[in-house]
Amino acid sequence: MRTHNRAHTRRAVLGAGLAAAGGGLLAACSDGAGGSSSPSAAPAGFVTPDGTEVAAAEAKRGSGPVRSVRLTATRTQIDLGGRTVDTWAYGDRLPGKEVRVTAGDTLALTLANHLPEPTSMHWHGLALRNDMDGVPGVTQRPVRAGASFDYRFAVTHPGTYWFHPHSGVQQDRGLYAPLIVEDPKEPLQYDKEWVVVLDDWVDGVDGSTPDAVLAELSKGMGGGMDHDMGGMDHGGGGGGGMHHMSMTAAAAEKSPSRMLMGATSPLLGGDAGDVAYPYYLVNGRAPADPETFAAEPGDRIRIRFINAGGDTAFRVALGDHKMTVTHTDGFPVEHAETDALLLGMGERYDVLVEAKDGVFPLTALAEGKKEAALALLRTGGGSAPGASARPRELDGKLLTADRLRAGEAVRLRDRSPDRTVTLRLTGSMAKYDWAINGEKYAPSRRLPVAAGERVRLSFVNATTMWHPMHLHGHTFGLPGGGPRKDTAIVLPGKRLDVDFDAGNPGLWMLHCHNVYHSESGMMTLLGYRK
Repeated sequence: MRTHNRAHTRRAVLGAGLAAAGGGLLAACSDGAGGSSSPSAAPAGFVTPDGTEVAAAEAKRGSGPVRSVRLTATRTQIDLGGRTVDTWAYGDRLPGKEVRVTAGDTLALTLANHLPEPTSMHWHGLALRNDMDGVPGVTQRPVRAGASFDYRFAVTHPGTYWFHPHSGVQQDRGLYAPLIVEDPKEPLQYDKEWVVVLDDWVDGVDGSTPDAVLAELSKGMGGGMDHDMGGMDHGGGGGGGMHHMSMTAAAAEKSPSRMLMGATSPLLGGDAGDVAYPYYLVNGRAPADPETFAAEPGDRIRIRFINAGGDTAFRVALGDHKMTVTHTDGFPVEHAETDALLLGMGERYDVLVEAKDGVFPLTALAEGKKEAALALLRTGGGSAPGASARPRELDGKLLTADRLRAGEAVRLRDRSPDRTVTLRLTGSMAKYDWAINGEKYAPSRRLPVAAGERVRLSFVNATTMWHPMHLHGHTFGLPGGGPRKDTAIVLPGKRLDVDFDAGNPGLWMLHCHNVYHSESGMMTLLGYRK
């Protein structure tokens, strides 16, 4: 297992952000050169990302020991295990260097942008201060090429999280890494801990890039070019505009087709995904040369699963072992034993396993796509299972989030919603016109909420495809005392009502975590009223 050393470099951070007129847009780089243009003027009466309400909420979180980290987003070459690709990553590793802090710490992370275009960093799952959420054009200006940005915020809740850009389809390159927040009063007992990051990979393979994939998908199944090319700019300066779109279209002409047809899964209610990826990875390794986790027979192991994929749900099982689910999306659940788990993009699950004697496949099936990612658990001798290993547990008992209950300490108390926000998921593969309430994302549009409210989000999936819906800056409770989550699968033709307490003021993205769906328009914003 790879180890990740903490960085101890210290760096002065930005003072208060400078708000652009009407938009609450922050200055985004330490040298003053990172911002580009402002978004459309925001409607009056909403909390801005750098408003006094946000500062007050952060002050209540306190200020613990500072953990300083420096990361560089750069072009690099990555060995996937027998195949070297040109990509973008944090440093020269995949996943990027793990960041590990303790709940109560203050994280001070400097992101240096050595990429050829603007970038950003979103802290997936954290209830943090709004001006550090990393959405260019909404909570900050994009971090320009050659510039840097200092993220600094209190980390209050333990759990398994991760970070990635919120700029175009950059997340579907190598720009992602785990963020592990340790519990200073950890109740679980275990001998070893592994972080297992699942991914689907296309970047740098035979000329493919995520931008080219988006350009191809944006034509729709009809192949016409008479509608939006995608490549969405989150708020007026992050996406590169028409120049970026024309480059995307040119890239698509030079790369092989990656459009996936006929991938189906009963678990996902039908269509499993849009993209035919050439590789599926565990911790950056392809099945031909998998990572091996070493342990002793009888060891109790905590595994933290993260799905960092762009378009793939993974069904995960460890051969000849049961898994006990302890957490999802960072929050504890009543322990439940299972053979397999299903993770949509952006979801995380923590499990405990007791290692048996031998060598076993940890298989992550690309649900509906007939391929898999692989790692190995080795506690003794014997030959390793091959890349095609499909443990019987994959077809055994499967737990999904709706079958879990939140741990009693984190379960939302019963309360009628003060406000219901209906989010009708619309669009189709034929036109690739994914949207919310029939409207493509517009940074000037806000769905209002008020501090102190119990808010019900009612997701109504009017499409024939599943969508993992992700809310920034909050966690919601699934119905009937279900788990606390920030990302939840909404199946085609189904409705899912989830509740959250509005206690983190600001302007927050709500979107599908299929990166190609979100970038073609399935995003919106929740805005706190002043």
